[in-house]
Amino acid sequence: MSESLVRVLLLRHGEVASHRGDVPVTEHGWEVSSRAGKALGAHPEPITVLYGGTRRTRETAEAIVAGIDDPVRASGPIDAFALRNPDIYVSGVRVNMVSSVAALAEQVPGLSEEDAAANPFFAEFIPRRDRIGWWLSHPDPPGESAGTIADRMDAFVRSVGDPGPLHGRLVVGVTHSPVVRSVLSRGTGRDPGEPAYLSGAEILLHPDGTLTAGPYEPRDD
Repeated sequence: MSESLVRVLLLRHGEVASHRGDVPVTEHGWEVSSRAGKALGAHPEPITVLYGGTRRTRETAEAIVAGIDDPVRASGPIDAFALRNPDIYVSGVRVNMVSSVAALAEQVPGLSEEDAAANPFFAEFIPRRDRIGWWLSHPDPPGESAGTIADRMDAFVRSVGDPGPLHGRLVVGVTHSPVVRSVLSRGTGRDPGEPAYLSGAEILLHPDGTLTAGPYEPRDD
């Protein structure tokens, strides 16, 4: 257990033009991410920037580090496995929660679009207006639930307080909306809905071992 307050910011990645595949952030998304980094860099504490595996989270993290513009205080970006999207399984393959049958079939070798359309989970998930909100309330998804993700992030934040390279640093984790919504749903008792780009959750690990989480909105100085 850490003897001092541990602070972790979980931010949704910057703006993207679509969510089809491993897409980059837009030029505007990069600019906003860089400004968010500049605002974070105005504070005196050392910062480590992590990201959740995808191109959009990596590019957002790179822009944040560029905005901080202080290699002495800022480290990263570093790929952090804990910040990935939920693990969902189809035909024995881990897949992302995509928005079309074609995108689902592309992720599973040998899966036809007809079979993808017949998948019980995705047959209901894809037509939903708020797909992530539907997943959040699903009692038994074929993989990680919102509660499982919240547990994952609890363990991750507790590990930040361990003796080691993150001790005493502000950790900024660039991740995805399902992770942010899972954390805030547990921390505040309600689903906040789809977070804006670069907004997210502030998680505090207190010296007594308790965890608290609430919304975080970036400054745009």
